[in-house]
Amino acid sequence: MTYDLTPRLLPLPAPLGSRPLTEDDAVETTAVIAACELQDIGEVYVELEDVQSDWQRPSFDLASESVGVFDGDRLVAVAEVYQARRAEVYVLPSWRGRGIGTALMRWTWDVARAKGGVLVGQTVPATHRGAVELLEAHGYRHRWTSWVLELPPGAEVRPVPLPPQTGIRDFVPGQDDRAAYQVIEDAFNEWPDRERSSFADWAAGVLGRGGFEPWNLLLAVESDAAGSESVVGACHVVLSEDTGWVNQIAVREDRRGLGLARALLVHAFAAARAHGADRFELSTDSRTGALGLYERVGMRVRESFVHLARALDDAAAARG
Repeated sequence: MTYDLTPRLLPLPAPLGSRPLTEDDAVETTAVIAACELQDIGEVYVELEDVQSDWQRPSFDLASESVGVFDGDRLVAVAEVYQARRAEVYVLPSWRGRGIGTALMRWTWDVARAKGGVLVGQTVPATHRGAVELLEAHGYRHRWTSWVLELPPGAEVRPVPLPPQTGIRDFVPGQDDRAAYQVIEDAFNEWPDRERSSFADWAAGVLGRGGFEPWNLLLAVESDAAGSESVVGACHVVLSEDTGWVNQIAVREDRRGLGLARALLVHAFAAARAHGADRFELSTDSRTGALGLYERVGMRVRESFVHLARALDDAAAARG
């Protein structure tokens, strides 16, 4: 299904115009997001590979679920809606206060509703009071808190003994694809209000991310008496300049409490360090209950974010 993105959906001040984003806009989109992150949290997390891998997910239609706002040829704001539920809106700091963010917010409602959504939400820095107050004024309510944590420079995560017949190794392409996906997807689907991810979408963001190598996906495997392996944990770590970013980590429900998550972290940090990292970060949120685990291994909260969401029924829309 395609969606009408004509300018009537975006009441913008002159001389601004809008159109769906294309793959050729990836670099400029990354730059807009980076400028917003630098302004709002003092650090840039986004990379071009993040934008490109997000856009290549089969379930995401760039033509109908994205929009860019342009001043002539210059991109000044972007918005996306994923799975008719999760929205992202970024407006260059120098262009804020002109109604662009409000127009894009309302555009996300229309897109999510047209795609069958009943709830649309955004994650914004907890300290970005302007964004929080704008969303709350339009009927958004707090759903969860998320954090970026870091391992202080020089700190080590002490290894823990692995259970018998259990080891940690690199991902083997063509062999471990589905098993790695399944252990991560099953664990993440325990969270309330979490959108399910297909194998194709997961693979686009992990295996298909630019620069992916087998060491980026570490697996905890358990062997039976016959020597057959089963994947019981997984950790996806990305190298970003001097930082090892743990993008996903999960342990199968029946193998938790055995130290596998900590063991995966130890291996992920060591692997990233061997490839040049000297800083280590990850993100978690209040739905997972994992904050305490990361704090116990010596990580500390660096940034806090809030996810706010709004119902898309007619009554809620009228109130907004």
